[in-house]
Parts: sequence; structure tokens; C-alpha cells
Amino acid sequence: MLQRRARAVAVVGAGAAGLVAGRELLLEGHAVAVFERSARLGGTWAYDDEPPARARSSSMYASLRTNLPRELMGFSGHDLADGVFAGDPRVFPGHREVLAFLRAFADESGVASRVRLRAEVLRVAPVGGGEEEVEEEKRWSVAWRDLEKGEVAVEVFDAVVVCTGHCSVPLVPKLPGIENWQGKQMHSHRYRIPEPFRDEVVVVVGLGASGVDIAREISHVAKEVHIASRHDEHRLGKIDIYRNVWMHTEVNCIQDDGQVRFGEGTTMAADIILYCTGYRYHFPFLDHLEELTVDEDDNYVSPLYKHVFPPKYAPGLSFVGLPSKTIIFQTLELVSRWVARALSGSVALPDDEGMLAAVREDCRRMEESGKPRRHTHVLVPDWVEYMDWLAEQVGEPQLEARRRELYERALRCIWSLDDAYRDRWEEGGSGGGAL
Repeated sequence: MLQRRARAVAVVGAGAAGLVAGRELLLEGHAVAVFERSARLGGTWAYDDEPPARARSSSMYASLRTNLPRELMGFSGHDLADGVFAGDPRVFPGHREVLAFLRAFADESGVASRVRLRAEVLRVAPVGGGEEEVEEEKRWSVAWRDLEKGEVAVEVFDAVVVCTGHCSVPLVPKLPGIENWQGKQMHSHRYRIPEPFRDEVVVVVGLGASGVDIAREISHVAKEVHIASRHDEHRLGKIDIYRNVWMHTEVNCIQDDGQVRFGEGTTMAADIILYCTGYRYHFPFLDHLEELTVDEDDNYVSPLYKHVFPPKYAPGLSFVGLPSKTIIFQTLELVSRWVARALSGSVALPDDEGMLAAVREDCRRMEESGKPRRHTHVLVPDWVEYMDWLAEQVGEPQLEARRRELYERALRCIWSLDDAYRDRWEEGGSGGGAL
């Protein structure tokens, strides 16, 4: 029989991951303190009208709507589909609706009262006993700064859950020959409205969800939009449904004359390069920890058992929110429940060597499949297996077929480059076919 115990837990970050982690920790009987460096909860969903002066602010843009239907958003007992929170009843609501939902969730779950705003975590480190001490007895020192008072304090907790997300520190690739570029450059992190792109020729680098959305939006005001993507060689050239959008392979280089050269050989003069190239995992408060690597070049954290626990420090240190390409809110909840129960002792983790062996096996499978290291935390194509595995750990049923089908249909719609799929979405309708 596993002995169940309550712990004092620090949660770093009060976005969606930190809020649901706080809820699950409270439900499991733990004492919780949530540290949030900004002045409000909500994480990346807390929109700023002005582009951030520096990284680690919201990456929302003014028109952003969810790319998953609201039925796939929310948490158990607090579903976004169960009500309207900011006057936006659309199936794919805007960011203000999601933020209002998260605030309501934080209030109703009791997490809001545990959040310390304007509290920046500076350093997290294990304290106490030596090598002989079992991890369950180790404690964690959290140094943090009160940004209102400018004061630094240190507190000790039994565990730390890192929930700072991965949508705040831009990843900007260094294009060959970029020193020849005389035009403007920006990352989507700073994008808010399309007007600055009016009558410009724009190269959008990257075709993730934000790249698709932003390319569509600026096409209505820009002279031309040229999307560079390594993954869409099958549909190069003019995009039929737009008057001024072209698809290319990735940027080969910036030539000596300042023109952009694409992989298929096309060259062109452009005014702006807009990087929609995602974000870096960035945990400066952990960079002193041995046996935990945050590789900012290939953008992964290692070693992590199931993207959550570093074997050396488990269960006292954990991460919630690293994986992408999944039903994200539901995955956040399952991971949080697993962490909370691992800390209480109601579920058991493998020993250090067992976790490391699982990490090595995951790496082996990645190499055999040709999956690059930069996609370590990208769950597709195994996202359903991962969610079902998490559900098994906490005694929940496997993913419902309906939810899987809704998610996969939404993905097809995202890649279609069709402006109107969100407003055309109907249960069982024809929208969402792949190109």
C-alpha cells in the first residue's frame, strides 16, 4: 500500500497549465503557491494591445480565435462549451473568451486565491540531504522577486511544477545570407494587426497554426504573401483561393543582391520577412541543474520521462505543458493529475533507471522513424497513444472517438488555408477536407 501524503508545492506560471495543475494539486490535498511574473493570470491568453517590449509576454494577436472548437477546450467540470464567458458564443471563440473562461475556472476551483502576481521565479534548486536521501524526502528552494516591491525572497517547498509554457521566447532561425537583407524582419510574437503589412511584399517563414492564420490575415492588405515551408512541396505555387498568396519550399538563402531565394529555385524581392517559426523552451531558473538539459538549438528538454519528470529529480520536479500537437487542455489536465498523484504517493513512478530506460527507448524509436530531435515534444502521430497512456496512469477512460475525430478534422481545416472554416463549421458538415 502506497502511503499518501500532502505536500507544499510551488507552481511556476499561471497560464492554462499552471491553473489546471493548481486545481489538480488542491484536489489531491496539497498546499499550493502559484508564481506568475505578469500582472494577471491567463498566460499567453492574456492579450496585450501593444507588442511586447521583450520576450515572455503574450503572443496573442488581435483577431486570434481558437483553432480547436470549444468542445475540445476546457477541463473536466469546467468546460468551455458549457457557457459563454466574455460574450463570444462562437464555436471557435476569440482569445478574450478563453481568458474569461480561465479566470472563471481559477475562481471556481480555488486556484485564483493561491496565485501571486508580479512574482518572478529566479532560481529553483534542491536543498537538504545528500546522495543517500530518497527523492521523496528532498525539498526545493525557490528564490523569487516581488516585481512591485523589488524585493527577493527564498521559500522552501516539497516540490516544484514548472508551467511556464512554450509560447513566449521566439525561435528565430538564422537564414543563410541574412546579413544581406535590407528590409524589415519580425517574429509573430510581435504581430498584433495586419495594417503594418499594407501594400508590402511579405515572406512568411513557417507554416504552423500561427503561420497559416497570419498569412491569411495579412493577405487581405499586403501586395503579395509568399509562404516558405519545408513541409508543403506538394502544393507549390499560387494558392487558388487567394489572389496574392504563393507557397514555396523553405528559404534557401538571402542572395548578395538582397533577394530571397527559395529551395525550389524561385527568387524574389520582398519588403518584410515574418518569422512564424515557433518558440524556444526556456527555463533560466533551472539552468544550473545537473542532468537536465534544455537544448535551445534543437529545442527540447532532456531527459524527461513521458515529457514530464526528469528522472534525477522526480517526483519533486516536473513539467506540465511541454508537448504540442494534441488536444492541449485535456492533456494538461491528465498530466497535472498524474503529477499531483505521484506527489501524494497514490500512484507510483518507476525508479530512476526505469525512467531513463524509457527515455532511451523513446529516443531510439525517434531515430528509427527519422523524427528530428527538434520534434521531441511534438506528439503527432502518437498523440492518442500518449493521452491514453496518461489516462491509464490516473484511472481515466481512454480518449473518446468523437473527440479524436473532432481534433483531426480541425487539423485538416487549419492546413487548408481556408479563411472561413471556423464560421462554416457544422456538426457533420462538409468543411475541413484536406487539400
